[in-house]
Formats: sequence, C-alpha cells, structure tokens
Amino acid sequence: MTAKLLTVEEALAKVLEQITPLGSERVDLLNVLGRIIREDITATMDVPLTANSAMDGYAVKAKDLEKAATDNAVRLKVIEDLPAGYLAKSRVETGQAIRIMTGATIPEGADAVVMVEVTKKSDSDFVEVFESVKVGQHIRLRGEDLQTGDLLIKAGTKLGAAEIGVLASVQRPFVKVARRPIVAILSTGDELVEIEEPVSAGKVVNSNSYSLAALVSASGGVPIVQPIARDNEEEIRSAIQASLAADFVVSSGGVSVGDYDYVKPVLDSLGADLKFWRVSMKPGKPIAFGLLAGKPYFGLPGNTVSSMLSFLLFVKPALRKAMSCLPPWTMPIIDVTLDSNASSKGDRRTYLRANLRYQDGRFYARLAPRQGSGVSSSMLGANALVILEEGVTALKQGNQAKALIINDIF
Repeated sequence: MTAKLLTVEEALAKVLEQITPLGSERVDLLNVLGRIIREDITATMDVPLTANSAMDGYAVKAKDLEKAATDNAVRLKVIEDLPAGYLAKSRVETGQAIRIMTGATIPEGADAVVMVEVTKKSDSDFVEVFESVKVGQHIRLRGEDLQTGDLLIKAGTKLGAAEIGVLASVQRPFVKVARRPIVAILSTGDELVEIEEPVSAGKVVNSNSYSLAALVSASGGVPIVQPIARDNEEEIRSAIQASLAADFVVSSGGVSVGDYDYVKPVLDSLGADLKFWRVSMKPGKPIAFGLLAGKPYFGLPGNTVSSMLSFLLFVKPALRKAMSCLPPWTMPIIDVTLDSNASSKGDRRTYLRANLRYQDGRFYARLAPRQGSGVSSSMLGANALVILEEGVTALKQGNQAKALIINDIF
C-alpha cells in the first residue's frame, strides 16, 4: 500500500523541528543591513539628551505672548542667535527672546518656541510676534525619542535602515548578528550543461543552480554552487559528501522514482536520516528532506519551477529559523481577488504563479498564462502563489482566493 503523502504543513513541521540556530558574529554597523540581530538592544542614554527646538524660530516665555495676535504684535528683545549644536550663553528673561534653529537646545528661562513664520524682525535687536504659544509648544523633550533602558530592538529582528539608524543613535558601532548559513547547491543529471557550453538536442542548461543560489542569497544565506553531478551513484555520492562542508545541502534532480534517480538511494547508503520523501503539492511532489551527518539535506525536484517553489516553501523557512529570525518563519498568506480563471486537477494542493496588483483597498491576482512545472518564465514577475486546495478544480475570474506572498508587492 502506498503511504499517504504528507501535507505541506506536516512536511514543514518535520523540517523545522530539525533546525537549530547557527552561531553569531560581530559585524560593524555599515555591513549589517538585512542581517538578523542576536542580541536585545536597549537605550544607554536619552535621545535627545536635552530638550530642543522642533522649529526655526524664537525661544520665548509663553506668558510674554499671551496677548499676541495678527493685529496685536508683541515686541521682544533678541539677545542671542543659537544654531544647532551649541548651548545658549544667556538666560531668557521676561520680554526677551533667543533666535533658535531646529535641533538647538532650549535655553534656560524659555518654555516655548514661536515659529519664525509668525514673526517679523523689526530691527537688529527686536522681533515682533503675531501669535501666542502654549508652554512646551514646538519643544522636543529630553528622551522624547528614546529613554535610557528602553528595549529598542529585539533579538531576531531583521536589521533595516530604521534599526541601523537607531543603533547609530545609541552609539553601537558593532552588533552581534546571526552567522549567514552556508548552503551547498548541487544540480544532478546527465541532461545538464553549464551556461557557457553549447546546448544540443536533449540537453538542458543548468539554470537551477543559479536560481537556487539567488534564492539562498535573498534569504540571507551564502550559496556555494557545486559542479554538476552526473547520473551515476559514485559521482553523486562524491558530490554529496563534498557538499557536507556547508551548513545546508540543497540538491535538485534525482529524487523521483525513475531508473536514473540516484539521490535517494545514495542518501540511504550514506546513512541519511530521511524524514520524508514526497509531499502532497503541485508542483514539487518529489521532495526529500533529512539529516545527513547532522546537516539538513533538501533534495528538490529537477523541474525549474518545482525546485524554486520547494525552496520557498521549505528551505527558506529553515534558513530563517537557523538565523534566529523571529517567528513566523513562513511567508504571509493574504486574500486576493482573481483577475483570471484558475484551474487544477484537484488531486493535491496546487500553487499557481501570479502577479499581484493593489487597487481600491484590495489585492488582485493575475495568473501566469502557462503554469507547467518546467515553465521557468511563469516565475517572471511572480510575487505570489495562488493556492487551490485539494479537491478544488477551478476558480473563476472575480472569485476570492488565498495567495502566498513570495516577493515584493510594491
């Protein structure tokens, strides 16, 4: 009796329970974009350190301007000019003002800032003010942005521009980040030729190594592309053993049930602890996962689209967990409206390549016109996979569906 195929969720659970976080490394702030931080970051000082002006204008006493209005200017004596980065030499007293630039520390005695737009310089020593202000108006308080002891960035966060800016604000030139997983990529098959070689009838360019390497890099890993392994057990065995220097091994091809599919027998002979082989999904049914010499091994299908989709569904979440990303490690699923008809045999869950557009508060999904597992062009511009569950054979244009986000939407 044929064993029941695992669902995608069951297979993914088996993958993730075998993945443990990798080590860390100390990296300078200019080189941490996109990296996963492995330490909590707390504020070591208040930001800003002093109350400062949110506007170009005049530091004043609010009480002096209680009666200021468009038709009733209040005249104040300007006792100093104060640019950002300097402290005032004078204290603001009743009837006085200090001309202040954005970001400059509020002088002693002042309790508000009046915008320059509602003032008029009457002569070199005086300013006319045509609007009242409240105490604290246009003043940024000490610690308004960050306060000492605040948890700013949680371990497991992916570092973007905002996080890097905050790290700079609290003077962290180096931070501890997850080591990038090294991923060996191995393509197998007698039919493959390298991209610089001539292509003859019956041969196929080895595109999988390049698409998988790009996916590894986009997922935060370091791809190491191995030479093509031909369809014989000894060559595949040697290639797999050589790949075990990496943290992960990802092969494509050779995991189906044909006479020349040698990857699974070789894995068995090497003592691999195989967790599953085949998943109830389309494309990508023939996929193997297990541990070999303690390293996660993914045997992906040889068809281009099947290989990429299997990577996105299983390898990418594993890499994210290995880098200590905060869960969930999977890509988000959203509701979409179909821009075109969708169909499937209904025998297992089907993933259809689609491009999303956003209009009037909702997402619309237009399917690639050709959905074959070997049609690599169906992935061009695809940023989502429309999901047809097992038993669903058709959805019409305008129907609602679920879609897995796989690339940038905007």
